[in-house]
Amino acid sequence: MAKWGQGDPRWIVEEREDGTNVNNWHWTERDATSWSKGRLRELLVGITVENEAGRCEISELKQVEGEASCSSRKGKLIFFYEWNIKLGWKGIIRESGAKHKGLIEIPSLSEENEVDDTEVNVSKKKGDGDILKDLMKTAGTAKVREALGDYLKALKTEFTLGMILPTKAMAAQELTVKRKPSENTLQASSPMALGVRIPTVALHMTELFDAAIEQLYRIFTVKDLVQKFSKSPAVLEAEKGGKFQMFDGNISGEYTELLTNKKIVMKWRRRNWPEEHYAIVALNFVPTLEQTELELDCKGVPVCEEENMKFCWQKQHFEEIKGLLQLTTLNG
Repeated sequence: MAKWGQGDPRWIVEEREDGTNVNNWHWTERDATSWSKGRLRELLVGITVENEAGRCEISELKQVEGEASCSSRKGKLIFFYEWNIKLGWKGIIRESGAKHKGLIEIPSLSEENEVDDTEVNVSKKKGDGDILKDLMKTAGTAKVREALGDYLKALKTEFTLGMILPTKAMAAQELTVKRKPSENTLQASSPMALGVRIPTVALHMTELFDAAIEQLYRIFTVKDLVQKFSKSPAVLEAEKGGKFQMFDGNISGEYTELLTNKKIVMKWRRRNWPEEHYAIVALNFVPTLEQTELELDCKGVPVCEEENMKFCWQKQHFEEIKGLLQLTTLNG
């Protein structure tokens, strides 16, 4: 596979200030290596499986070696990726309480093989606990392959946003999407190159948490707690105008409003979104009987990012926060 940056210079067109690549004719390349490493960490670390015998969790990304890139030519996208991944897992046997650790190795994730055919090897340190190894080889391997599939889907959708530029014919057309009044309505955000407007969608999600409202609010505004549920370094300035970065910089933004234990409003974006494009995310904390309901309202999400945005909040925020709350309760 050709290394990033080693394409024939006669065909590669550097990005121009006006973003023009007439009718998408020229060969353009985008390096997806750094983005991929962050995305793989997000998707793989924190995977849990359990049955009546025990519970296992992928606890760390020990190694991710390789590269990924996307090229476009004549309006077609071409993907190259090749990864060698090592993950650490840990588990506990329910009956005895014995704890065990092991490795998951993915020696070759590449475009040459389907995800279902990708080799996934599970091993365990010496000693008892084969019952946990079996759990990881079956349910664990299935979840790992599912996460790898999500990575490839994201690589081919969200990462490539903006690579196929509008042609003159496309730019002349107005992007309008009609939806029923009860569904999310489309909004237009900041103009991109060539004056094209980005079609966006509004989202509304709710989730119940077994936590006091003060505890849940702290999880979103205290750096150490954000790093615990996101399992990655974070930068956090929880004040109006303060900046934040999460998930190795893949998510960033700015706090625009904070009402303690009531509401948080943020300018919010993913790294691969069009430059300077932000969604507006509002979190409302509603006390209920022995629980807290979190209402999420989000405006300005690029249409092609709708499902990824739902996944991000449901899987990487809500479910991870619930796991942190459960762990806090057990250790308390």
